[in-house]
Amino acid sequence: METMTVERTIHAPIDDVFAWLTTTTNYTRSPLVLRCRLTRHGETAPYGVGAVRSHLWLIGWLRERITHYDPPYATEYVVDRSVPPSRHELGRMTFTETEGGTLVNWTTRAEMRAPLVGGFLTRHLVRPMITRSFGSILDAADTALR
Repeated sequence: METMTVERTIHAPIDDVFAWLTTTTNYTRSPLVLRCRLTRHGETAPYGVGAVRSHLWLIGWLRERITHYDPPYATEYVVDRSVPPSRHELGRMTFTETEGGTLVNWTTRAEMRAPLVGGFLTRHLVRPMITRSFGSILDAADTALR
């Protein structure tokens, strides 16, 4: 299992950054994301606890379920299904106000499911692809919110 983290300062107020990054249909502004949609609304907000999101990224397809929603400070999710198959323990975004805007910390803990080579493929293939994808989405957020 690998932990992957990307941090960026988005030059916008925390409420705007939280709203943009939890509305995953915005992710298609990144060239690495092909399609995102909300397939089930959350209990108290569209992207709140219980929401289900479906993503098609260049690296694969993911179905995520929101498990924690604390606007504008944090959101967490778990990947229920993916292609290629993976084990996923945690997805978390935290948001902290800074002098220059909002510091976003995006962390995931996952591993590609492949007998014998899953750990190797995760470290050398999946990790760089996921961190690049996260960075690209955060860059798109910064551009959209400036």
